[in-house]
Amino acid sequence: MLFRNFHHSSTRVAGRLMTVVSSSVVLAILLTAQSEHPRKRPAGGFSMEMPQPLNDETGFKPIFDGRTLTGWDGDPKLWRVENGNIVGETTAATMPKQNSFLIWRGGSPADFELKAQYRLGAVNSGIQYRSIELPDIRWAMKGYQADIDAEERFTGQIYEERGRGFLALRGQFTYIAEGKKAGVAGSLGDGEQLKSLIKNGDWNEYHIIARGNVLTQILNGRVMSILIDDDVPNRKMSGLIGIQLHLGPPMKMEVRKIRIKIL
Repeated sequence: MLFRNFHHSSTRVAGRLMTVVSSSVVLAILLTAQSEHPRKRPAGGFSMEMPQPLNDETGFKPIFDGRTLTGWDGDPKLWRVENGNIVGETTAATMPKQNSFLIWRGGSPADFELKAQYRLGAVNSGIQYRSIELPDIRWAMKGYQADIDAEERFTGQIYEERGRGFLALRGQFTYIAEGKKAGVAGSLGDGEQLKSLIKNGDWNEYHIIARGNVLTQILNGRVMSILIDDDVPNRKMSGLIGIQLHLGPPMKMEVRKIRIKIL
């Protein structure tokens, strides 16, 4: 009887001890939680991961080795490699009779992303894509162009060399129906404000996205122009890539870190 009472007493003491320990643990957790700064939550009381700048280079492959013009084709009087950059330069003595291009001979991509850094010293240039080489004029091209000019009047716009001309000015989202001219469907921002993001005479990065009949041109991380081209007889869904030297006063264009991702 004495042993049984002792056993019950021990059980009660152990139970009370466990209750005290458990309460202490809970209290410690609560005190710790209260001492932490509350996490900020957006309106609505739930947490949400916000989109961040996309700096993903997955799938991109270089198409310029930084040493030679292997894979590229242009007038050797106008193009060279210097300090790891493609350099295109015209002088009074070497001025071509028309706009001349350095053409990438690695393919005629359809859907792709192209990134390249450029520095323009004077006049006008551009990055040609989904283009053709004119059969009767060597190193001359026709097709879409990510435009660049030293006065920054046209830089960022979508232009069509030897074709329909101005397709989407800087800050414009445009649409072209079959047989029609480009029409402005919406705004991507004020053209002058977008101009302020361009580093005149310094290095800038173009990012061109061609997917189906939608063309997007991004410069220094900002969307400059978008075109939806439904003009089937006149649009190009694949083609050559090139770099332009413009007819006119002597000029110099430098390009580096050219890479492409086929979609």
